[in-house]
Amino acid sequence: MKKVIFIVFFLVRINSYAQNLSYSNTDNNYYQELPNPTATIIEGWQLLSNDVNVSFADDNVRYDKEKVPEIPLVFTWEAKAWKGEKIHTQILVWSNTEISELSCEIGDLHNKDGHRLKSEDIEAAFVRYVMADEYGGGCNRREPSDYDSSLVADPIDIIKSIPVCTNTVQPIWLSIKVPRGQQAGTYEGTIIINALREYKLDISINVLEHVLPPPRQWKFDLDIWQHPSRIARIHGVGLWSKEHFELMRPYFTLLANAGQKVITANIIEKPWNRKHKLFEDPSLIKWIKKNDGNWEYDYNLFDQYISFMMDCGINQRINCYSMINWDLYFTYYDEALENEITFQAEPGTTEYKQYWIPMLKDFTEHLKTKGWFDITTIAIDERPLKSLQVVISLLKQIDSSWKVSLAADSYHPELENDIYDYCLASYLYFDEDSLLIRKKENKPATFYTACKEKHLAPYTFSSPAECTWLGWLAAKRGYTGYLFWAFNKWNENPLIDSRYKYWPSGTCYLIYPGPRTSIRFEKIIEGIQDFEKIKILREEFINKGEIEKLKRMDKVLKEFEINRLDSIPASEILVKAKMQLNSY
Repeated sequence: MKKVIFIVFFLVRINSYAQNLSYSNTDNNYYQELPNPTATIIEGWQLLSNDVNVSFADDNVRYDKEKVPEIPLVFTWEAKAWKGEKIHTQILVWSNTEISELSCEIGDLHNKDGHRLKSEDIEAAFVRYVMADEYGGGCNRREPSDYDSSLVADPIDIIKSIPVCTNTVQPIWLSIKVPRGQQAGTYEGTIIINALREYKLDISINVLEHVLPPPRQWKFDLDIWQHPSRIARIHGVGLWSKEHFELMRPYFTLLANAGQKVITANIIEKPWNRKHKLFEDPSLIKWIKKNDGNWEYDYNLFDQYISFMMDCGINQRINCYSMINWDLYFTYYDEALENEITFQAEPGTTEYKQYWIPMLKDFTEHLKTKGWFDITTIAIDERPLKSLQVVISLLKQIDSSWKVSLAADSYHPELENDIYDYCLASYLYFDEDSLLIRKKENKPATFYTACKEKHLAPYTFSSPAECTWLGWLAAKRGYTGYLFWAFNKWNENPLIDSRYKYWPSGTCYLIYPGPRTSIRFEKIIEGIQDFEKIKILREEFINKGEIEKLKRMDKVLKEFEINRLDSIPASEILVKAKMQLNSY
């Protein structure tokens, strides 16, 4: 039965958010972390032979804030990098005395021929601690008291200096972006850590002859869904205001520089679930039923947003959400009633067709006029087979060239010919023949992780190495990429608390307000770069007939099976694989 809900309609969306929780202004960018629920064992700190300790450390480890690191002191970082690659490591500072201001100084790196790797391509940033829980029941609703909570290292801050309390660990994320035009060779230099006195650490980077293309040319199919309304809310500005668009640019440029291919475009209100009350998920298109019963669609915001995102560097696909949301409620403004109408309709019913057919006809023509039709899909998330078949049939009636994107928690081989962009949950597999056909036809074949997966979903408490695994797993399976549902679907105060009532902490976002990147996001990019390197090297080995090298590469890839993570740390497999990858 058709259900109709009448809601008072505001011609102007109430879209101004009062409080700025982004801590992104130059005069207000320091925030206080939550108190640590884990007690500090003072005796361990009292045994330190030096009040302040500084050392390079493993970037695959989240070091506890309150615990003395059990690592050897390492004063030199040696690494290999391709031209065009971004590499990173961690530096730890831990002290049993207060450091009022910790800061870093970085100079150019030089090789023996006098070439420089400029300091502007090197960055040292402070890692902050955010509250997290544990996997627990996975997708089940949760309260903070249900699971153990702890502070975990994840946000990478934008501040230039930081105070360090007594008996505290402060990580520093050191990254180097090697220019594509850099001369090959070994570059050496130092980083100075100012912590009551100067500490000098040595850097030695061997730049190899291989070249990594710019992110826009990466083959890896990255689809991390964007949620623009949360940027307006966290910064306290009006939704879709000039200020909102200005603030969105650095966030989505950051995503574009990770190789993002897809624009997430909402074409209905709340395209996933109306119960997500914390998340607005507004439509980019206004649906208006005129007094005479005809339909009108306002695409002004849609056009502005798509053009903006393309200008940010995300321009290969537009995935429109969605013709099937989870509760099947749909909304439009009725001029005759002067109200916003929300009704429920199953796919295939008369009400459903009356709602969608006029819009799809109009939308198709609009997209063709803009030159976007060929890169646009109707995107669907985890919906049943029967509903999918109805939508596909309806789309093909409108225009046989319509494309469909699907993120599926059940594999439907019978839909292979109808799905252009097919993404499977990590525990599912494409048919081998279907996968080969997809790749031959240049159709995306990707996987995703979410709250059902204990491993490889980038939770704030997960091993950083698992984030890098994502690229390697795609390479191992012969897939084209990876999907994650939330780039920035922030909870109430994401900088200090990553927990959320429905899912394990970190499920809702990969980066932090500011924008601030994260250990998780940087390690995902590392895995994408590895995917690109594997692809380039495999093609090189095949073209040169270097069969033994190809066999060694394939042997390394076979190690990347998710079930192995129940007994073997992700970093153990990853470190060995990367040594092999960087040996060519």
